Amino acid sequence: MMLKLKFFIIMYYVFLITFESFAIENKVMFKVNNEIVTSVDILQEINYLNMINEDVKRLDKNEVYEISKNSIIKNKIREVELKKYYKNLQLDEKFIEKFMLDYFKRLNLNSLQDLNLFLKKNGINLNDIKKRITVQIMWNELIFKKFSKQVKINKKLIEDEISTKKLQKEFLISEIVFNIKDKNELDTKFKLIKNEIAKSDFSKAAIIYSVSETSINGGKIGWIKESSLSNKIKAELKNTKIGEITRPLNIPGAFIILKVEDKREIQLKLDLNREIEKIIKIKTNEQLDQFSNIYFNKIKKDMKIDEL
Repeated sequence: MMLKLKFFIIMYYVFLITFESFAIENKVMFKVNNEIVTSVDILQEINYLNMINEDVKRLDKNEVYEISKNSIIKNKIREVELKKYYKNLQLDEKFIEKFMLDYFKRLNLNSLQDLNLFLKKNGINLNDIKKRITVQIMWNELIFKKFSKQVKINKKLIEDEISTKKLQKEFLISEIVFNIKDKNELDTKFKLIKNEIAKSDFSKAAIIYSVSETSINGGKIGWIKESSLSNKIKAELKNTKIGEITRPLNIPGAFIILKVEDKREIQLKLDLNREIEKIIKIKTNEQLDQFSNIYFNKIKKDMKIDEL
């Protein structure tokens, strides 16, 4: 009897420290339409988030659970929608494997075997990563098919802007993209985000509040050329000092807060055509991301999400 008691005490403390109790009993936690999400799914998501970003470990258990739950719901909603357009959610195996190795190359993993061992050490199933990447790629493909014709890029304006410049400004920025139900919530949501930034930092606030794909990386975008930004964002960044954040800016389907990590001026390369194509690609992806957010918010309203 004493041995049993000790065992249960040990398991209780393991739960408090590592979330491993999710794996003790694999039970259904909630449903998205008819797609079930289990306690093992939640544990896998927590392990994945911890692996991708060390900052996740700074969050408390409730915050990590909520972020993991919302991340899974987002993926399940995409999955449900994709099944309306594709019979099978599958891509070429070799393509997926190459994509995974490219994605994780920063971890110095040179083979699928190395990746598999690394994932196992972090409590993550290789097939779950394959499925995650497959859904992401097929979602991007669906968005491109639906909205690529609505993307508007003024190539002439880009040419005129960069052909007359020898130097160009660049901004190192991070983002928090968030949604609200109505404009009355904007001030309240902005205060919550600012309080989290003040209490912790921008990276943690992005993990908690951002709906962008960059949230898992703490909102980091990287260096962005001035010519690839909209006039509204460009003007805002110019007036924002290094280390400071912008006010919430209205973008299609959401609001965005930007943090200026650094600024610099660079010498424009002589290959003008290549530079123009780079900017066009950035602007195209930005607009497709916005269409993706609008479309996701639209289909989410029709999804039935039941916690059990």
